[in-house]
Amino acid sequence: MESPFFLLTVLLLLSSSAAVESKPGASNDLVRSSCVNASYPSLCFRTLSSYSGPANTPRDLAQAAVKVSLSRARKVSTFLRTRVTGKGKRERVALSDCVEQISESMEELSKTLRELKHLRGETFGFQMSNAQTWVSAALTNEDTCLDGFEGVDGNVKSDVKRKITNVAKVTSNALYMINRLNETHS
Repeated sequence: MESPFFLLTVLLLLSSSAAVESKPGASNDLVRSSCVNASYPSLCFRTLSSYSGPANTPRDLAQAAVKVSLSRARKVSTFLRTRVTGKGKRERVALSDCVEQISESMEELSKTLRELKHLRGETFGFQMSNAQTWVSAALTNEDTCLDGFEGVDGNVKSDVKRKITNVAKVTSNALYMINRLNETHS
């Protein structure tokens, strides 16, 4: 027969491990409730629930969403740079312009991330306005990239469109998370 002390210890260990196990669920609940009204809710949930960093507050989620967007933009930039050579003139020009647009998007997203990491109470509104402006500019750059492929046919156009559209969707979700952070702070 086990001692009461042993049973109490086991119960305490079980309850503390249950509390630890529920923490990721709480984070997933925040992600789910935050993503439900995003422009692309299932993409939002999928990208942010698998995010490896902290996602415990609206600020964490906004930063995570911007990091996801920046990461995808970097991957697209690499993809575009490998496609610039060996194409027709119109495709090369469109790809080259797109590389420039995505580079500008990455710069805007990087500035946004820096701003979100250093939010201060006295300048919060100004900082949020900056973040919203920069992410909106990143979205515009992504759209402008696609505009350059008007009149271009083929696999390159469809590959670029698919990849840029994906980046634009996660960027749109990042803007939503920034807007949501701004609303929850007010």
